[in-house]
Amino acid sequence: MTKQIQILDGGMGRELARNGAPFRQPEWSALALIEAPQYVRQAHDAFIHAGAQVITANSYAVVPFHIGEARFQADGAALAWLAGSLARAAADASPHPVCVAGSLPPALGSYRPDLFEPVAAGAILQVLIDALRDSVDIWLAETQSAIAEVRLVAELLKGDRRPLWFSFTLNDALDEQGHARLRSGERICDAVTAATELNAAAVLFNCSPPEVMSAALREAAANCTLPLGVYANAFEPADNKRGANVGISELRTDTQPPNYLRWAQEWVGQGASIVGGCCGIGPEHIAALAAAFPPAGSLHHPLGVSHD
Repeated sequence: MTKQIQILDGGMGRELARNGAPFRQPEWSALALIEAPQYVRQAHDAFIHAGAQVITANSYAVVPFHIGEARFQADGAALAWLAGSLARAAADASPHPVCVAGSLPPALGSYRPDLFEPVAAGAILQVLIDALRDSVDIWLAETQSAIAEVRLVAELLKGDRRPLWFSFTLNDALDEQGHARLRSGERICDAVTAATELNAAAVLFNCSPPEVMSAALREAAANCTLPLGVYANAFEPADNKRGANVGISELRTDTQPPNYLRWAQEWVGQGASIVGGCCGIGPEHIAALAAAFPPAGSLHHPLGVSHD
């Protein structure tokens, strides 16, 4: 039986910048929501046209870390609602079945598990959850650097019937034993064990170099039976600006669609059934994935749960 692969979209921020949308740090992809939301819809449409079966609402940067505390208090709920509505409209207009994933980011800073504090993070995430609730089919806690971050998301979503996907970000290099680690230093086996205990519907790895994903997949596959996925970034390894709000990172030149597809084929061979892209991965990459992998069928009701 042919393995069916679910195709995710790619990186929203870089696609916005490439298309001429307002784009800068610290607002990142939230700036287009604030000033020119039509570009967000355009990006969703481009990824759908490329073959994405799951698109992610552009709520990642709708947090005080990016837009500031005052703007978040005044406009955060409305901006997150707009992000969900734009994704929902694009999915509903698609000629093929498309699901909407509600992005729940690391609320207090990407790649910064040291900044995590559950009360402050929970207050921010609750605003996003309430605003996105009517638009999404899947909850996607993404770029999670520590197990504590996903435990908080699971608690906030207790009782919600929609699938919950946990996506962890990894250290850029393997440890001395050749193992991938979360950016917190925690082990992959511990992360997937926690995800299973928290009733996650899938475990993914994102916003990390393609080279470290295979090691994470091997360990994840050995420690859980949940669906696994990968959406890597295209950051230049030598660029030291990869912390959010530090600057606009350089993109590497060896992640063109044919190369990225070869990595994706390796991940699928190691057990991944969900593939897509993160920062720097555009519609042309997603088109290459969609052409290479068989469609996973109707995703309007992912894993048996319908959109309310």
